Amino acid sequence: MRGTYAPSDRAGEITKSKSFIKPSRVLARFSIAGGNPKVAGMEHAAMRGFSFRLGNDGHVSDILTQSAPVHFAGKLDQMLAFLKARLPGPNGKPDVKAIKAFSTANPETQYQAQYLVGRPLQASLADTTYWGVHAFPATNSNGEKRFIKFKIEPIRRGVTSTKGEARSKSTDFPIDDLGLRIAAHAVRFSVMALLDRPGDPVMDLTLRWPNEDEREAVRLGTIVVTGVEANDAYDEIIFDPANLADGIGYPPDEIFAARRVAYSISQKKRR
Repeated sequence: MRGTYAPSDRAGEITKSKSFIKPSRVLARFSIAGGNPKVAGMEHAAMRGFSFRLGNDGHVSDILTQSAPVHFAGKLDQMLAFLKARLPGPNGKPDVKAIKAFSTANPETQYQAQYLVGRPLQASLADTTYWGVHAFPATNSNGEKRFIKFKIEPIRRGVTSTKGEARSKSTDFPIDDLGLRIAAHAVRFSVMALLDRPGDPVMDLTLRWPNEDEREAVRLGTIVVTGVEANDAYDEIIFDPANLADGIGYPPDEIFAARRVAYSISQKKRR
């Protein structure tokens, strides 16, 4: 997808990053459930993703967000154990007992799934709220620093779907719908920065900040998606979480550090 970004008057209060305080072009990608085309995009448990690149002339930020405000693991060893528990056995299916035992011992790994199934499913990717689960240290033009979380909110929210309605839609519905919405100039998002408070858990991605939905947020700007590109136009493009412009620092958690390495490997493999 392609589009434009227009900064708000308050963007400079949060960061000095030129990607956020100046108008720029936008390159974006929506995804569903890890990109598996056989997974129905209208399933409640199917994670939706929205990644985008802001900036011009070398001042670029890649922001990766998802439709849940938490990650499924807080540390790398827990993430590895989570995935191993779901590996298929000799019969080609995961061991349900092993998954249940792991979940009982690690209840925080269920918070993401509980969030997804516990809320109404938006019928469109363009109506979905997306979250950046990491806490980014941001520095404004006055040298003031604080942690922020990115939250991407649809400006025009449409209808939700019941579970029965969701199952009746094809796997192609979210993508087809998105194309129609873009053609009608109806895909706009506010880029928000949630502001930290003392004691917020910036290291554990399975936890939300206290009262996160009610706390102060600053609108950094508006994204308008204006066109659709062919999939092969972006085959070699990686939205790299480590690709951050001046003013936005690396989150301190170990999951982010691992993602930086993993995305770099992925990019080399594509080449």
